[in-house]
Amino acid sequence: MPAAEVSGHALGIVLAVGFAAAMGGLLIWMFRLPRMVPAPAARARRGVDAVRRILVPTVGAAYSQRGVELACRLGLEQKAEIVLANVIEVPRTLPLDAPLPQAQAQAEEAIEQARAIVELRGLVAHAHIERAREAVEGIIRAARHVDADLIVMGTRPHISAAESVLGRTADGLLRRAPVEIIIDRYPD
Repeated sequence: MPAAEVSGHALGIVLAVGFAAAMGGLLIWMFRLPRMVPAPAARARRGVDAVRRILVPTVGAAYSQRGVELACRLGLEQKAEIVLANVIEVPRTLPLDAPLPQAQAQAEEAIEQARAIVELRGLVAHAHIERAREAVEGIIRAARHVDADLIVMGTRPHISAAESVLGRTADGLLRRAPVEIIIDRYPD
């Protein structure tokens, strides 16, 4: 047999062995079973992966902006939409649609500050300004209106003795919110 034929057969054998090894590795990879995960851990992961729209009540304060940052970090992996909500509390002596230009300007300013945080994280921000008699009522209505999956709320560090442990708004949300809530207490 000439040397060229021998080297051609050797090359064919090397290619055949390489192909068989690659196919064998692919089949082993395809048919390997994933690591067992306890059912509660799998449910928790699925629950967090399902978060697509996060409502964040914001008032423009540092604790509120920290809540926006936390919401961004929570929603970053699944590219969640961040809905920035501000509730204008209308006194009971006025109709809900009464003009409150100063409160409206403050609400818009708080939303813009929060929007800057969301855009720094590369997420989509939507603004929602709600009018209500109490902040809890407005936040719950906003969560239903935007079909939120989660509410993330920052709370102030100092709460008066007359209020509950978390504050009036956070406590009311924990009792009545239609979705999961994460409350972040800003440190002193």
